[in-house]
Amino acid sequence: MKRTGVRVAAGVCAAGLAWSAAGQDLGLKPGVPQKETWIVGATVHTVSGAVLEGASVRLDRAGTIAEVTTSSVAADAALFTVVDARGKHVYPGMIGANTQSGLIEVGAVRATLDYAETGAVTPEVRAAVAVNPDSTLLPVTRSNGVLTVGVLPLGGAIPGRASVIRLDGWTWEDMAVDDDAGVVVNWPTMRPTRGWWVTKSIEDQEKERREALAQIDTAFATARAYLAARGAGQAGPTDVRWEAMRGVLEKGDRVFVRAEELEQIQSATAWAVRHGLKLVIVGGRDAWMPTAIESIKQADAGVIIAGTHRLPRRNDSDFDESFTLPMRLEEAGVRWALASAGGPFETPHERNLPYHAATAVAYGLGREAALRSITLSAAELLGVGDRLGSVEVGKEATLIVTDGDPLEITTKVERAFIRGREIDLENKQTALEKKYREKYRQQE
Repeated sequence: MKRTGVRVAAGVCAAGLAWSAAGQDLGLKPGVPQKETWIVGATVHTVSGAVLEGASVRLDRAGTIAEVTTSSVAADAALFTVVDARGKHVYPGMIGANTQSGLIEVGAVRATLDYAETGAVTPEVRAAVAVNPDSTLLPVTRSNGVLTVGVLPLGGAIPGRASVIRLDGWTWEDMAVDDDAGVVVNWPTMRPTRGWWVTKSIEDQEKERREALAQIDTAFATARAYLAARGAGQAGPTDVRWEAMRGVLEKGDRVFVRAEELEQIQSATAWAVRHGLKLVIVGGRDAWMPTAIESIKQADAGVIIAGTHRLPRRNDSDFDESFTLPMRLEEAGVRWALASAGGPFETPHERNLPYHAATAVAYGLGREAALRSITLSAAELLGVGDRLGSVEVGKEATLIVTDGDPLEITTKVERAFIRGREIDLENKQTALEKKYREKYRQQE
């Protein structure tokens, strides 16, 4: 017990040092209020409409896009912050739709992991509440143009509720775009696993599957019964678990179901149709299969693809199965978005989101569809498409200014705005770069 305590204490110390680096060592602070801003002379990629050459965008003090025009603009520098973007490109900030950003810092330090709650059914958990605004991983992510993320908790059958957060703010309340975007469900594996490494019999695996499905069904049935009783005026103690499911069962909020295999997708879509739920499949490795597409369309479900940088799952899979999945769903007319693979080990690499899209382009997906998949489509499937994902009047002024196409690895994000405030693009990695460049400069 003593040694365990020492390890935990060491972990807490390491976590504190890592987290303090974001706010102290690197001098990183959230964006500050500023005058209205004009970004002038850029090529504006609206995503929802045409690409506008030589266009200008006005960001108001409320943090929204007030005007997008191709007319000549003569902004008074005394009244406005003027950004000369001639020769540059303006895009909506990219959206990582499947992350644990802010819930993990150092994978090997348990004290910095807060992505899973104790218990199998915990819908009352909101991911945003646990997000650490001082995580050093957030500035790294946003420096490459990913300015908003969907945070989905892990663990258990119903691990909690997804949240959509902007990567700027003093507290999680500042960061939250939608702290209750929908309930997350981890669908059990439907196909028995066979192999020399498997210790459980087929019968035991099938029993666990039945129990897991029953647990999910029981939770939703209990929540329905509880809400019906409350709606009828029945007195009794408030149960925060079932109150947390009111949005999904009564307001049409989304249910994010993690499902990769064909059988999981078919089972989850049939379940969603049976219960009248708004479904979003997260993962979707087998979503390209005709029977899976049919099931997804029948459920009117969307799919958040968990990355293209994945190896084939089966021995007989095509080598490019993950690379071509976005193209296949686009051609099939499925509503989809592209995210990273999600999970704790992917969190430090969320900055690579545009390169997942670039891989899909290299394997047949149109460039416009790829850009939409990490901006507007991601916003729509997360339920914030009316606020984010495109450069349109009335939407949040969350956008980036680049020197080229963000899907190209050589492109640099030169400036970024979150809700109208220009943010610092410095981060731990850029600070280390400057440090060691100085070392070699002194040796010249």
